[in-house]
Amino acid sequence: MLRFKQILITFCFLFAFQFTSFSQQRNFDVIENKKIAYITKELKLTPAEAQKFFPIYNQYNREMWNLKKAKRGTDVPQNTNSLNSGKRDVIAFNIKEVDIKKTYRSKFAQAIGQSRASQFFQVEEDFINILAKEYQNRPKR
Repeated sequence: MLRFKQILITFCFLFAFQFTSFSQQRNFDVIENKKIAYITKELKLTPAEAQKFFPIYNQYNREMWNLKKAKRGTDVPQNTNSLNSGKRDVIAFNIKEVDIKKTYRSKFAQAIGQSRASQFFQVEEDFINILAKEYQNRPKR
């Protein structure tokens, strides 16, 4: 009977942990969907433009997330020889970020034009600022 209680408690704990992880993923998906809607609205993308733009955006977003993870951790972005001493070189990460943005600005321009491709980065920053303000203004729990 004691063994059964231990198994039951373990399953309950795992279920609660899984529910929390699912909830966090769902929140991330909601934010990402809001971001996509905001970008579409602000850049005034037609359905045809959005169909061309968002696969490129998804690839850009993955590269930026991977770079940010590497910047926070001990991973080094490729093509940087800055970690000879085992320390992270923040400037090297910032340079890599700018390189990624330059690369994707030209890819975005092919899908939506040069003007809106350049505007995208400001729209993305504006969304982050709006999200930060919402977070600051939410009721404390």
